[in-house]
Amino acid sequence: MQPLKFLLWALLGVLMMTGTQSYANPTPTTESIVLGMGCFWGAEKRMSEIPGVVDVQVGYAGGDAPKVGYQDVLNAEKRMKPGGEKNHAEVIKVTFDPARVDLKTILIKFWENHNPTQGNRQGNDVGTNYRSAVYYSNDAQKAVALETEAVYQTALTQAGLGKITTDIALLKNYNVAEGYHQDYLKKNPDGYCGLGGTGVVYPASVNAVPAVVHPPLVAASLNADRQLIVFEAPDCPFCAQFKKEILTGWQSPVPIVATLNPNPPQGWVLEKSLFATPTIVLFEHGKEVSRYTGYTGDKDRFWQWLGYQLLTPEQREIAFEQGTERPFTGSHLDEKRPGTFVDPITGAPLFRSDTKFNSGTGWPSFFNPVPGAIVEKVDNAYGMRRVEVVSASSGIHLGHVFDDGPPPTGKRYCINGDVLKFVPDTP
Repeated sequence: MQPLKFLLWALLGVLMMTGTQSYANPTPTTESIVLGMGCFWGAEKRMSEIPGVVDVQVGYAGGDAPKVGYQDVLNAEKRMKPGGEKNHAEVIKVTFDPARVDLKTILIKFWENHNPTQGNRQGNDVGTNYRSAVYYSNDAQKAVALETEAVYQTALTQAGLGKITTDIALLKNYNVAEGYHQDYLKKNPDGYCGLGGTGVVYPASVNAVPAVVHPPLVAASLNADRQLIVFEAPDCPFCAQFKKEILTGWQSPVPIVATLNPNPPQGWVLEKSLFATPTIVLFEHGKEVSRYTGYTGDKDRFWQWLGYQLLTPEQREIAFEQGTERPFTGSHLDEKRPGTFVDPITGAPLFRSDTKFNSGTGWPSFFNPVPGAIVEKVDNAYGMRRVEVVSASSGIHLGHVFDDGPPPTGKRYCINGDVLKFVPDTP
């Protein structure tokens, strides 16, 4: 009986070891793929926003050197020669949960969120280190990469764009980038990184022809002298917020238009590529003169940006630094026509001309504002206690209000004429 007992214990031990071994190597719950989309700062931000992506790491890959850093990549670019050493590309390692998002969806977003037809560049960033790339780890990833490339190439061709130049290859020599590059645009929200797609949407299926295309704006339909363009993206909550808080009811003297295409009208020039939405760009004579990147609800900050583009230095001193024009020198002191005095930036009505009176002070004076047009604030500057008047729409300083005005209100809104714009009534 003793040998039999020993055999039973041995069999039990084997079963226990087998069970333990199965738990020691659990099935991986995440998958990773390495992608190059030009500058890795913007690529990291774009791809990290995909639901199901659990981590995005920036690095370098696809080159011949086993170990590199940022300066090595830049130096290699300077000495690149045809047929010589292959430089690393700036890449991102996208780690995702396959139970929440599949690789095909990841690659669709990859194709849509950059321009894969530009060769060794992305936007204004030029060099082999900015090439488009898909570096796969196995044959299954390679198959999905080639499949989605073929479908997107069909869509690009239908849209009149060129051949995809993306480097699709087995991953080699991946190096994690320096710490200061990780989450760069979270640490530096206003940091630059050129990243913009073609505006061509990946077809829902191979048979979804023609592909959905957001065409660029037509220059002939815009104001050549001065035009604002809002570059948006589908499913962008900040774009929706900007539209609700700023675009709805737009009355500013500068015309504005929104587009889902990240490219300017043909013949117009962006100073640099886009990396966030919404981006509001002011063009003059077809060239970018200023831009406002991102919007998180700070309306006064947006209007101040626009005001610095539209107002003269004298007007800016009044509007943003609580300055005061010298009496009898400002605009509109003698304006008596029927009409409305409006905010010079937003175009919102402030005062009607039938509430204007001659106070003898040397500043345009009114006894009543348009309802909801102004905000009053206590002003203790210069050792005096006064009530400041600011525009409710833009937040700019207008003047002060005093209790020595005529009936029916008894108020005197003493306003700097240089921060008013007069719009006469239409006959």
